[in-house]
Amino acid sequence: MAGRAPGGSARGGGDGSRTAGSASLSARAREEVLQRIVDRRYPQGARLVEREVAEELSMSRVPVREALRALVAEGLLELLPHSGVRVRRLERADVEHLYEVWEPLAVQASRLAARAVAAGDTAGLDVLEELLRQAETAAAQDEGAREVAAHTAFHEGIVAMAGNPLLGRTMEQLSWQLRLLFGLRAEPAHMRAQHAEMHRHIAAGDQEAAAAGTLLHVRDSRAVALRTLFGEA
Repeated sequence: MAGRAPGGSARGGGDGSRTAGSASLSARAREEVLQRIVDRRYPQGARLVEREVAEELSMSRVPVREALRALVAEGLLELLPHSGVRVRRLERADVEHLYEVWEPLAVQASRLAARAVAAGDTAGLDVLEELLRQAETAAAQDEGAREVAAHTAFHEGIVAMAGNPLLGRTMEQLSWQLRLLFGLRAEPAHMRAQHAEMHRHIAAGDQEAAAAGTLLHVRDSRAVALRTLFGEA
């Protein structure tokens, strides 16, 4: 306890700044590791060594250690029996659970986005259209990572248009799991066409058509994921 400044002096504020800085570094380390998992630089089953990750990210080991612990808690990494962590392999149950949660949220997001447009709020439609173009371009150039990023952003854009902060916060918790899954499974052309249909129904303010189109898309996505990852539907 020696050396602590009494009664919340300026020294205490400095400690708070250092704590905030450490938290910021830990958050950045988490984002960097997540991105490497999503784009498969860290493939499923890969062992991650804290020292090596810290060197790769040009960080000290403390924020990297905190980031790895956070990702273990989130279920994207798992502890090894003796030491270290590895990227967790997606099991069939993981995929099923993710789609069980994502399906109703995605459907409701599209319904709310269409309702917002019907009420005159068209902000966000141009963004969705641009993301559709980006996905098509990436697919034509066989750039899978860019296509995944565009598709993920498309779904996130619909959530933003829905205008429901609670829905937005809930979807944020699924964001990285969805990006990981989208990067692992195939993306057939008909699913890109489904995105275009979703955009058309939302732009028309047709709530039920938007909801139905999204339901079809999510269920097709589930079938493709199960077939790609596990050879089954």
